[in-house]
Amino acid sequence: MTKLDSPAQRETLDRIRVTRAEAIKHTMLARQFSAERRELLRELISQGVSQAEIGRELGVSRQAIQKMLAC
Repeated sequence: MTKLDSPAQRETLDRIRVTRAEAIKHTMLARQFSAERRELLRELISQGVSQAEIGRELGVSRQAIQKMLAC
């Protein structure tokens, strides 16, 4: 096993740490946006708008709306 002593290896490890942190941040944001989207979809549905109508407006299928609501 090699040691991680060279400056290039240290720099690479630092870049891995930064990209990992960014990936975690983006995952958390995606979850927040998904929850907000679900809430907004439910609001429209509670107002009597059908999943098919929402899908047409957003350019996706009714099934896609169902999946968005389920996640």
